[in-house]
Amino acid sequence: MKKFYVVLIIFLVFTLGACSSNDEGASADGKATIKYAYWDKNQEDMLKDIVKAFNKDYPNIQVKLELTPYDQYFTKLDAAATGGSLPDVFWMNGPNFVKYASNEMLEPINNRIKDDELDLSPYPKGLLGLYQYEDKTYALPKDYDTVGLWYNKKLFDEAGIDYPNEAWKWDDLVEAAKALTNPDKDIYGIAAFIQDAQASYFNTILANGGYIISEDKTESGFDDPNTIDGIQKYYDLIHKHKVSPTHAQMETTDATSMFESGKVAMMFQASYMIPQFKANEYTNEHADVALLPEMQKRSNVIHGLGNVIAKNSENKDAAWKFVTFLSSEKAAVMQAESGIIPAYEGTQDAWTKSTPNFNLQVFLDMAEVAEPYPVSKDTSKWSTIIQDNLAKAWSGQITVEEASEKIDKQMEEVLASE
Repeated sequence: MKKFYVVLIIFLVFTLGACSSNDEGASADGKATIKYAYWDKNQEDMLKDIVKAFNKDYPNIQVKLELTPYDQYFTKLDAAATGGSLPDVFWMNGPNFVKYASNEMLEPINNRIKDDELDLSPYPKGLLGLYQYEDKTYALPKDYDTVGLWYNKKLFDEAGIDYPNEAWKWDDLVEAAKALTNPDKDIYGIAAFIQDAQASYFNTILANGGYIISEDKTESGFDDPNTIDGIQKYYDLIHKHKVSPTHAQMETTDATSMFESGKVAMMFQASYMIPQFKANEYTNEHADVALLPEMQKRSNVIHGLGNVIAKNSENKDAAWKFVTFLSSEKAAVMQAESGIIPAYEGTQDAWTKSTPNFNLQVFLDMAEVAEPYPVSKDTSKWSTIIQDNLAKAWSGQITVEEASEKIDKQMEEVLASE
């Protein structure tokens, strides 16, 4: 009897040891289920197709897609992180990355990259660097976005105005917006919205020679005269030139909806809106896109998403297989054909051909003059400070100079505490 218990214990030790050598959460037959969280419904069909393609190579890994609208996405993730229930793989952006990495909520992938001898050369270095923290890499790039000047060809034709071109300066944009504005028909030349910093005033700040945050992440750029003037020029489209809907109007009906219904002739907007403009019957027929106009220079913000793995995932091996597939050439081509710029170099031709009625080459050209999305450890804190103060200026409660002064002071306090 004693021998039986000894044999049983040895058997259990070896059995448990064998199980523990496998990826946590994976079943004995190698099957695994992972959750993949994202926020853009426009990409849902494309992601489903990518999962189908992934399952041809990995039939034993089930991927459950979890869509959460962006305005709820990080609130939900924060709660999941606190409760130890993050999805296995999820979209990450620059503004939130450092918070998650510094709090050890993400799985470093350096060793996996090395062990798999994964070639990182197809990915833009700036995007790889965006998702590095304390010499560790946490994400593989999914895509990138730049910003262009979208315009309504129908409204330009009706007004007898030439379409925007590469020679346009800021004054050309203002004059065209004046000619396109028609109060009798409730049509505006441009929408000077601020609800999305990446697609709006960040670009006039940079093109005007200003900056949002210093390269060493220690100083605000909102006391720089070029920064203030870059904001002022954008603000003047509403309050001086009267060629844009008011802030209150764009809070009630967002600028994109106005553009899609032919009530706004031009707007700054990022490449991530291509699927929506393509799906909208009106913009698909009447819209096109051009380079942003030059100010002191031509510039814009570049940003890209990364696919990350949760530190507490019980299926890290399966999650890694999925992440590498998401960032593969095959997935990049599928993404390109859906209208999203893939981060994988060499697949952009499929992207530009995906929507021939839009001049998508603009966004690749804007990447050549792009500057990285501004981030620090507490990006969300100072981003809120910027938005809150500019909203007061856009509403006419304070001046742009007063807003900039408040932003600079409060942002410096946040940066000093990081």
